[in-house]
Amino acid sequence: MFDAVIVDAVRTPLGRRKGSLAWTHPVDLLGGLLRKLVERNHLDAAAVDDVIVGCVDQVGEQGANVARNAWLSAGLPESVPGVSLDRQCGSSLQALHFAAQGIMSGAYDIAVAAGVESMTRVPMFSTIAIQGTPMTQGLTERYQMHRWNREFFDQALGAELIARQWGLSREDLDRFGLRSHQFASAAQQQGFFKQEIIPVSVRTSPDSEDWRLFSEDEGIRVNTTLAKMSALPPAFSDLELITAGNASQITDGASATLVMRKEMAQQLGLKPRARFVSFAVVGEDPVLMLTGPIPATRKVLDRAGLRVSDIDLFEVNEAFASVVLAWQKEIGAAWDKVNINGGAIALGHPLGATGTRITATLLNALERRGGRYGLIAICEGGGMANATIIERI
Repeated sequence: MFDAVIVDAVRTPLGRRKGSLAWTHPVDLLGGLLRKLVERNHLDAAAVDDVIVGCVDQVGEQGANVARNAWLSAGLPESVPGVSLDRQCGSSLQALHFAAQGIMSGAYDIAVAAGVESMTRVPMFSTIAIQGTPMTQGLTERYQMHRWNREFFDQALGAELIARQWGLSREDLDRFGLRSHQFASAAQQQGFFKQEIIPVSVRTSPDSEDWRLFSEDEGIRVNTTLAKMSALPPAFSDLELITAGNASQITDGASATLVMRKEMAQQLGLKPRARFVSFAVVGEDPVLMLTGPIPATRKVLDRAGLRVSDIDLFEVNEAFASVVLAWQKEIGAAWDKVNINGGAIALGHPLGATGTRITATLLNALERRGGRYGLIAICEGGGMANATIIERI
């Protein structure tokens, strides 16, 4: 088995819904990032064996294999194939798993794992709005969805149920939301994201010929307070605890990771930055839905032969504050190792792009701190989760 290593991990700045990236087609957004990834590593793009891209709402502008379209839109070689996949919020982390596993097996020498989601241009649930609910009568009966008066499994309901089951108060959730903004703001001000962010040239308005450079995440609320968080109403009429302040933001963005066989990196004169240690993917209760990071973390640690105390930094996707808070109660990770640069509550959660975005943030944080092991865990729609452990080289 070959060693799979990360040579580079990049992302666009993340844009608020209807914000700076609203007039950028997702194919061009990802395509531009892929081109920059190739250029900054002085890589012969034709040497890439596959481009694997996570994207949740694969319809409209993100349909017809966004991976292939993005690669071609960037003017990159036609000889390189691409494939798009959907494992909900963990889509690009799954893309990273497949890329690394392909290299470890000997099927690839070089692969790109990436993700994209323009939640402004292709709204969430676009893929089911056309055909109606994916819930069948059998699923409805099995999971007694009539109790919740919902047409399909709802993540906000899951987040609320988690908060109740783990005894989390509204204040607990709001304090975590505030933490995310404070940590992300501090990281931004100290320039911690600069190494991973590739600025994007964007139009100043839909029909404008004027362009500007978009270079910083725009969802971070620098001056928010607990009082402001507490004043927010529940985001859904039948819930009490979940608000816009303790849930991830609807966001546009793209991210990409360059993965290759260790010997290939050395042959090309590229420096491996981290190696893959272990992977895990799990299924959980699809109504509670968002508890998957707990068993996924245990499984990935067990496969690596590591303990919680061996991990230097954790990145647990902040789909909702209750997800990370419940995970920490069960796993027992030290808070000073968890989401140290904020997370999706402050930075945003461009669904398909989040996994490789987190990878970029974690890799740079490990390098700054001189840490060895980093662990990523992401909850996913339908009651699933992916987890990954990387080791800084």
